[in-house]
Amino acid sequence: MQRILSRQLPTHVGETVRIAGWVHRRRLLKAVTFLIVRDAAGLSQVVVTDPAVRAQVERITEETVVEVTGTVVGNDVAPAGVELTAPVVRLLGPPAAPPPFDLYRPALTASLPTQLDHAPVALRHPLRSAALRVAAASVAGFRATLEARDFVEIHTPKVVASSTESGASVFALDWFGRPAYLAQSPQFYKQLMVGVFERVYEVGPVFRAEPHDTVRHLAQYTSLDAELGFVADHRDVMRVLRDVVAGMLGAVGEKAGDALATLGVEAPEVPAEIPAVHFTEALKIAGAPADEPDLAPAHERALGGWARREHGSDFLFVTGYPMAKRPFYTHPDPARPGYSNGFDLLFRGLELVTGGQRLHRHADYLAALAQRGEPVEPYAGYVDAFRHGMPPHGGFAIGLERFVARLTGAANVREVTAFPRDLHRLTP
Repeated sequence: MQRILSRQLPTHVGETVRIAGWVHRRRLLKAVTFLIVRDAAGLSQVVVTDPAVRAQVERITEETVVEVTGTVVGNDVAPAGVELTAPVVRLLGPPAAPPPFDLYRPALTASLPTQLDHAPVALRHPLRSAALRVAAASVAGFRATLEARDFVEIHTPKVVASSTESGASVFALDWFGRPAYLAQSPQFYKQLMVGVFERVYEVGPVFRAEPHDTVRHLAQYTSLDAELGFVADHRDVMRVLRDVVAGMLGAVGEKAGDALATLGVEAPEVPAEIPAVHFTEALKIAGAPADEPDLAPAHERALGGWARREHGSDFLFVTGYPMAKRPFYTHPDPARPGYSNGFDLLFRGLELVTGGQRLHRHADYLAALAQRGEPVEPYAGYVDAFRHGMPPHGGFAIGLERFVARLTGAANVREVTAFPRDLHRLTP
């Protein structure tokens, strides 16, 4: 008899079926025992009245892996409106050691550090696993949207010979006696691959050795990167990004609608044209000094509130960041060289995406590095490629965990990360 999942039970009313999963909860009443079995699709209720089977179930601990064969009967108050009766229960492993918290409760009552210390079992809780399903659907939407626009998926090295972000903190390692670093982003490689495929994207880990200990930062996170050639300027990139975010949210609704319902959230609408303000105007809206070089989290929150009030949008583009705060490969605004053809996308008052137009002429790279007092040699393999003809291009990068946290309303990005790596955590 083939195993079926919990969500398939309503189509088998009156039949004898086999399910398998984890003992989610046991309710031991005077005349009947209810066994709740959890699988990847949800919960199944098993009604046990036979005294021998009841005695067996009473000895089983929560999280023990079991197989149950029984008859599917309709019951409006049971999960999915059905339950199994006259069951035969078989253990598929030894009785499980109880986890340090109750997974059957509506929410985990353990502190976040305790949950992270015991992540392999904490992630079994429906709220925690639902967030990971949202992440998976988001990535599927990212890929599908770009594939439909002729982007090619690439895979780039995560061990590199030089830093990507002009000296930002990197994790150093020994590469057969030579210094090397964990990649901060696939930036250099995705630009070079524009010279091959014109439009490329990558989904992969990136590493930042910045000693942040906040609810929005991780030392390793998943970056959704895209780069496209033959752009007029950064606005072409922004239009593609708008469609990508809409595609990601559409895929979440389609593939992870049950997960959203479990989390009690709804995916927002993405405007046909996301409102945009220049950095100088953003400072005024946020009440920041005119000489402020960047937006602080409080400024981003103020801008998020403004976008909601003025445009009914959860999203806002801020364009034209000062060149001094952007990487050396950023293209300046031809009309205002002190500002960039770069942008951030804010989602509900939090920076979600950084992107923009890149330099594409070899001479401009030499000048940009010289202006910042940086030698060319560490970037030679990257910069040299621009001698051989590169089109005007640009791209963006989305932090997956930050996107999911903002979408689901998680207070801490670690709540939506399976095994977070940060300033303090290298295990499990």
